[in-house]
Amino acid sequence: MLLGKFSGFELECGTDEAGRGCLAGPVTAAAIILPDDFKLDFLNDSKQLSERVREKLKPIIEEKAISFSVTHLEPLLIDEINILNASIKAMQESILKLHPSPHYIIVDGNRFKPVANIPHTTIVKGDSKFMSIAAASVLAKTYRDEYMNRIHEEFPMYNWKKNKGYPTEEHREAIKKYGTTKYHRMSFRLLPEQLRLSFD
Repeated sequence: MLLGKFSGFELECGTDEAGRGCLAGPVTAAAIILPDDFKLDFLNDSKQLSERVREKLKPIIEEKAISFSVTHLEPLLIDEINILNASIKAMQESILKLHPSPHYIIVDGNRFKPVANIPHTTIVKGDSKFMSIAAASVLAKTYRDEYMNRIHEEFPMYNWKKNKGYPTEEHREAIKKYGTTKYHRMSFRLLPEQLRLSFD
């Protein structure tokens, strides 16, 4: 059962990211402020939901939200500042685009950096505990998937439409065969000795 709020503040936003463990494509974050009476059946951590359910929930979340925003940060920046900093930056940028501004931030995970002097709390597995973080996780995942589907058209040999840039065996084999693209994260180990890696 997802909880509504963590803090006693009127405008609390939840934020989460998607695509952190990918070899290609952006890291995408979303931030969202939900009304106090928000309820949505089936809402959960996006990784626990099928693509079909996520796509159904997305327009409902967007319609009911007080405010939401999504940010993509490109591989060049990920390579420059590292994936952890890029994930945090994407969440911060999403929060700064919210109108009205939140009074409190809850963040999925255990790492964050303060933004705009707004108090925050990090919550491990927050996307399976609080509605706003779960909603942010659905938006981040669906917007990132749409992005990967678009760039799949440009480079279909990597099958990003299916693997979304994660380190599947198929994706690694394609990198081996065709080399890298402008969408690959060059600071990641694209072709490790062991080809079988787990991914979320």
